Amino acid sequence: MSKIDYSQKIPNNVDLFDDRRLQRALENWQPAYLDWWNELGPVESHDYEVFLRTAIDVSAKGWAHFDMVRMPDYRWGIFLADKEEDRKVNFGAHKGEAAWQEVPGEYRAELRRLIVTQGDTEPASVEQQRALGRTCPSLYDLRSLFQVNVEEGRHLWAMVYLLHAYFGRDGREEAEEMLQRHSGDVDKPRILEAFNIPTTDWLSFFCFTYFQDRDGKFQLSALAESGFDPLSRTCNFMLTEEAHHMFVGETGVGRVVQRSAELVKEHDTMDVAQYGGIPLVLIQKWMNFHFSVCLDLFGQEKSTNAANFYNMGLKGRFQEMKIDDDHQLDNDVYKVPEINGSGIIRTDTFALTAINERLRDDYRDDCQRGVDRWNKTLTGAGIDFTLTLPHQAFHRNIGTFADINVDLEGNIISPEEWDVNVGNWLPNDEDRAFVESLMVPVTEPGKLAGWIAAPARGIQGKDPDFEYIKFH
Repeated sequence: MSKIDYSQKIPNNVDLFDDRRLQRALENWQPAYLDWWNELGPVESHDYEVFLRTAIDVSAKGWAHFDMVRMPDYRWGIFLADKEEDRKVNFGAHKGEAAWQEVPGEYRAELRRLIVTQGDTEPASVEQQRALGRTCPSLYDLRSLFQVNVEEGRHLWAMVYLLHAYFGRDGREEAEEMLQRHSGDVDKPRILEAFNIPTTDWLSFFCFTYFQDRDGKFQLSALAESGFDPLSRTCNFMLTEEAHHMFVGETGVGRVVQRSAELVKEHDTMDVAQYGGIPLVLIQKWMNFHFSVCLDLFGQEKSTNAANFYNMGLKGRFQEMKIDDDHQLDNDVYKVPEINGSGIIRTDTFALTAINERLRDDYRDDCQRGVDRWNKTLTGAGIDFTLTLPHQAFHRNIGTFADINVDLEGNIISPEEWDVNVGNWLPNDEDRAFVESLMVPVTEPGKLAGWIAAPARGIQGKDPDFEYIKFH
């Protein structure tokens, strides 16, 4: 089952050839997908040859093949991780029962909702990033962008397969809707607000792949615990690809930090904008924005929906089986933040309704690890500046803190104080205009924009100066 069959019109490792009804349905959807890619995928890229990796195996070792590929010819398909024999539902009311190979009828609507919400984010990010290729800082980075784009497209295929295979007419209609909603569209926007914000500069792209794709890691990890086995196997393989996206983000931001540090040292000033660099204070603003937007993606601090999904066995916690409890949470508590007068405290609540908050806490801890690595670069350069994650209540539009103003340290402030200071905390029009002014394309092999450091190594043993893109 590990190997992927590329001899078919839709590459897969789910024996699609043996299910002619499903095969025909997906082949009918395929042209609409290709139309969407050509219309709303990366602009002006259809004739480029790109050094891309393509999955050929779903096992942990040696699962990818690298070659020069035209993106419209990329072989998108359906790949599930190998089946675990005798797998059980590991949490909730059905703990200990055999994992479901078909949709449990009583949970049909809830399961479809989870799949659609996750699936909608995949094409959305491609749409958000579609114009970035025009301003790439190097061929290496342009190739990274395109690799992320084609894999987000494949992740859409992963969710669409589940909808077609297990949800009948409703699923087919939902799959069609995936291509009718568009990021930022006034009439039919994407489901989650964070995926309706255009990505117009490369610092935003690196922050997106660090923060938003890390949210994807945690959402996919929770879905990979699902008692619905096809969803679990789908998400487990998606996580293999998601790791590269986060690598692009962490090393991307890290290279911007490194270059800014170099300019600070060279010119003995923090004001590196005059030398074509991105000041550290602006990197901090971009981090503040993306991190706070992503915290909203986890939902309400106390959520009956999350509790229900968990109790049903549909969506678990991050690394569920490494948590030392009974995995049913009937009598457990978890601390969640609450407003207490003029301050914010953490109080015990039922762990079952705090599923979202626990996942958000795990996410924050994971984000901090990368920030620590960026700060090592600054410390190593002898620069007295520390990048930080803002307080979880800062700039929130969903949940407990949606209707209050909070500063970076978590102090509740007045609307007037917010208005005075917001320009120091989040990117303003002047900041965005400056960063976008640096976004001048560099497409000659071996050349690099002046605001970012070179990568430490190339892709798949290639030199960083390799011609990763061939233009025609």
